Amino acid sequence: MKLNRRHFIGSSAAATAALAAPTVWGDNHGKPRVVVIGGGAGGATVARYLAKDSKGGIEVTLVEPSRKYYTCFFSNLYIAGFRDLASIGHSYGTLASDYGINVIHEFAIGIDRDTKRVTLSSGSVLPYDRLVLAPGIDFVDGAMPGWDVTAQNAMPHAYKGGSQTELLKRQIEAMPEGGLFCMIAPPNPFRCPPGPYERISMIAHKLSEVNPTAKILIADPKEKYSKQALFEEGWQAHYAGMIDRLGPDFGGGNVRVNPRDMTVDIDGEVNKVDVCNVIPAQKAGRVCEMAGVTEGNWAPVVPATMQSRVDENIHVLGDATNQGDMPKSGFAANSQAKVAAMAIRGALTGSKVFPAKFTNTCWSLISTDNGVKVGATYEATEEKIAKVDGFISQTGEDAELRKATFEESVGWYSGITTDMFG
Repeated sequence: MKLNRRHFIGSSAAATAALAAPTVWGDNHGKPRVVVIGGGAGGATVARYLAKDSKGGIEVTLVEPSRKYYTCFFSNLYIAGFRDLASIGHSYGTLASDYGINVIHEFAIGIDRDTKRVTLSSGSVLPYDRLVLAPGIDFVDGAMPGWDVTAQNAMPHAYKGGSQTELLKRQIEAMPEGGLFCMIAPPNPFRCPPGPYERISMIAHKLSEVNPTAKILIADPKEKYSKQALFEEGWQAHYAGMIDRLGPDFGGGNVRVNPRDMTVDIDGEVNKVDVCNVIPAQKAGRVCEMAGVTEGNWAPVVPATMQSRVDENIHVLGDATNQGDMPKSGFAANSQAKVAAMAIRGALTGSKVFPAKFTNTCWSLISTDNGVKVGATYEATEEKIAKVDGFISQTGEDAELRKATFEESVGWYSGITTDMFG
């Protein structure tokens, strides 16, 4: 079935939360107040659904320092030249004008859970009855020897959409003829499990057009990865001889980089590279640490409501969470946001709530019109968000089916971004 905007919004709206938490009303201030920190797939969606479905009954504030959000999903297609940068950038104006959301473009620099207040970089203080944290990812300090964020211009991560994605694209386009591109793939768990390998496909597509003698080297600490058979089939069919992946058996987990000299040491063998895409180990966005709701690198949540297991007045969404079986993806964050919005609205206004259900699909493009996908449905248990059933594209599929899968992903992108930003 082809996914279009109407189908996506209509079907995904059915994803709702389970049992309402105890009612929490504002302390003599009228409308209950919800502050959302982070304006991506989770944060923008939960803000919009809270404002829309409460019909003005909840005061919603969205705190997001960036005035334009560039999706990490579909950014690989920009690198390959299938989309332009403007097509993956989205503003917050409609959320403010059509839904009455108070959009504040500042950083949150403090969270006081006892008084339920958020302090902003301007010094302003936002009180809340419920707080939603949807900060996405940050990188684990020291995870890649020789690299930190001060080196991200020399060796971009491009795992947050925007300027880093643009930089990586320009570096690839400027590679010398027959040059070497290297990716340092991340360890599990990380944002968008198929993402690095779709990126390799899109870079190979780009190089096959403008620099066909160039080579691609992947240093990967994982023994296996998402959609591996599908990607390897596609690489052999479209980019034979261009891509070489070194897994942990060949030193892919023992890597050190030198951004100044543009070298990559893989298990003692030093490689001079022209472009290096370092995707480090990841953790919940720092605002979760600031709020004190993390255990280890991630924020554990109650599956039925996406409430923090540390503080019932805080909900955490998307990539930052430790929630069970769902991958860290834009689709997953959007699905979790609707569950959280229903739970929050039920708690603050007494509206009806329904059992939590979640869905996710991750599409990847391997070459022109050659799309593949993996996905599943999930339910909330006491312990985790648990997978119910799933599906994945198969090797050997014909070109017509692969083209239809790609077209489905384009319809989904239009649908989800409308669902996020209105």
